[in-house]
Amino acid sequence: MAGLHPEEVLAATGGSDALVAACEHYAGDARKLAKALALQASRGCDFDVTMDLEDGAPAGAEADAVRALVAFLNQWDTDQGGSVSANGGESIHGSGQRHAIGCRVHPREHPAFADDLHVLAHALRVPLAYLTIPKTEGVADATAAIAHAAQTFAAAGKRLPPVQLLVETHGAVREAFGLAALPEVRFLSFGQMDFTSAHHGAISAEAMHSPGQFDHPLLRRAKVEILAACHAAGKIPTHNPTVNFADSDQTRADAQQARAIGFLRMWSIHPSQVGPIVESFAPSGDEVEAAAALLLHAQASQWGPIAFGGKLHDRASYRYFWTLLKKARAMHRPIPQAAEAAFF
Repeated sequence: MAGLHPEEVLAATGGSDALVAACEHYAGDARKLAKALALQASRGCDFDVTMDLEDGAPAGAEADAVRALVAFLNQWDTDQGGSVSANGGESIHGSGQRHAIGCRVHPREHPAFADDLHVLAHALRVPLAYLTIPKTEGVADATAAIAHAAQTFAAAGKRLPPVQLLVETHGAVREAFGLAALPEVRFLSFGQMDFTSAHHGAISAEAMHSPGQFDHPLLRRAKVEILAACHAAGKIPTHNPTVNFADSDQTRADAQQARAIGFLRMWSIHPSQVGPIVESFAPSGDEVEAAAALLLHAQASQWGPIAFGGKLHDRASYRYFWTLLKKARAMHRPIPQAAEAAFF
């Protein structure tokens, strides 16, 4: 078996897609969307952009907002020479640059929900990488919202994009495992500010900031429920943003702690947050070096158990380090030459 590739011997276990972009950046109007798309192109599409129809639309002008953003995106895609990717979730432009764009619509009970979906399904030419549905109350509510969205996209001759559900209500936290198990769902994302507000003052406003957001027992419990549900179902847990967006050090610290407790992705609400988030979720140089050395040793040992660095390793740990190495490469981190030649 010497020389076998890790994909041949390290059977998949149905875990989360570790190669998903680590940052999801929200943009609520055409100016912010244009800035986000330009940044996305300059960084080689290492983060996703979410068109925000919920908090980005002025109250009472929701219909105008969705049509304006869709018209902007269609024109932008035309100007860039866009075409639909075979993956169905990216737009590929004349330069070969890929763009991953999602959209957050209004909640199911909001009057604009159906119109958001209709315009996205029938008028938007840019393929959506995901559809975000906020303020889910639980499995029944999410199932109804997803069914409505699927029917609307089917009527336009399109498939429903992967769904992201925002967990920001008591019911959603209580039913997190059921939400993560829904087949259409790819992401569960924590809406911390709405969840805090739902406690009607029982959680102080300070808990929306760090260190409170990681220390308060109710917020910590909600995050742990989301994490456990996602990892059990092989879905992507997404952490809420750092609200004091002008503080890059705080964004970086929050992203590092979010990664440390098990999140695979984090919101950005300002362009300056994208870099710190992506860097924090990327494997470090030391991690990559160690993973490469371990996997090369394991391959040379025909993927049997080995002693490495004074510790026992077998295929369980090999899967972990292979995932880390693939993630590093997907995030354009340097891979040691021997590992690059052997595995990629």
